[in-house]
Amino acid sequence: MGVRTTGKALIVTADDFNLSAGVSRGIIEGHQHGIVTETSVLVNLGDLRSAVEVLGATPRLAVGLHLNLTRGRPLAPPNAIGELIGRDGQFRGSPQALSPLLEVTSVRQEFQAQLDSFVQAFGRLPSHLDTHHHVHQHPVVLEALLDLATPLKLPVRGVDPPMRQAMYARGVRTPSQLLGDVGESPYWTVARLVAAVRDLQAGLTELMCHPGYFDEAIAYSRYGPQRDIEREALCDPRVATTVQDMEVQLVTYAVMQDPL
Repeated sequence: MGVRTTGKALIVTADDFNLSAGVSRGIIEGHQHGIVTETSVLVNLGDLRSAVEVLGATPRLAVGLHLNLTRGRPLAPPNAIGELIGRDGQFRGSPQALSPLLEVTSVRQEFQAQLDSFVQAFGRLPSHLDTHHHVHQHPVVLEALLDLATPLKLPVRGVDPPMRQAMYARGVRTPSQLLGDVGESPYWTVARLVAAVRDLQAGLTELMCHPGYFDEAIAYSRYGPQRDIEREALCDPRVATTVQDMEVQLVTYAVMQDPL
């Protein structure tokens, strides 16, 4: 699918930039002092202007768009996407709240509005697209996401093999494997990162992570304090040493772009 790399290559994507100041600060630290190569930004939450300034000072950190249908207020007109929001005008809070009978036009409009906001703020397209809480596991959301990505030739995170096959069928690029999750305990620890790097398959893999500093702004989140552990693990020199010893190439989604 146009990947210009050989051997073992790893994109390390830190999700949720702009979720809170502490999360954004932790992601920057994971890039400057650890193995994070890419992040994905929420544009309907937080201080987007500040996010642009901070990311502008770290030009080697690739920036994708973290499309969001679960938290905060929409960017599309509420009357155009009413089925996505509650009576308070905000998204309903979880992927499970999305109706099985969701209209694809509603999702398309909100995704387009978030992409437009990203482009206006950053002056360029995102390096890739993914979704908050993996909402593109919903078939209608996936359809809308691929409708957005295909004409722009933007790569997209594939969560599982069936989804990757659907992307390949549309000519959308995606890494061949995804590692990472969230739960009650911190997902990425030093031991788990070292093991993952040692067991890495040939080809291009994306490692999704959630580093940050836990702050009051995300006190509601079930994945809050765990972000501190992930940040520390991603910055641990034992992880970087393992990457080097295993001859793993740290890359960004740029390796999936078409040649100029």
